[in-house]
Amino acid sequence: QVQLAESGGGLVQAGGSLRLSCTASGSIFSIWTMRWHRQAPGKQRELVAAITSGGSTYYADSVKGRFTISRDNAKNTVYLQMSSLKPEDTAVYYCRVANTDYWGQGTQVTVSS
Repeated sequence: QVQLAESGGGLVQAGGSLRLSCTASGSIFSIWTMRWHRQAPGKQRELVAAITSGGSTYYADSVKGRFTISRDNAKNTVYLQMSSLKPEDTAVYYCRVANTDYWGQGTQVTVSS
């Protein structure tokens, strides 16, 4: 059973930065495409960013140019560097193994003005 654990969320002022981390169990992490999703209260969960085993990346238009996804296969970890944060980025952020039911527990990001 794959387990994912996120960390790095918290409170930050608009314009600030945070780095989220997600560490996975298992020895085949390097072949997975990893995704970050987020969900605000009363809203649908949305895809924020993704990174393939080969390092190709995808970003939602709402975060393009502000967020960077990366991975360290030696640490079984995927990161989301979040810069120029806006109040509308406030949400619970989840990591996921693409196209599976393997989700982390979520980490809260709150951006104040």
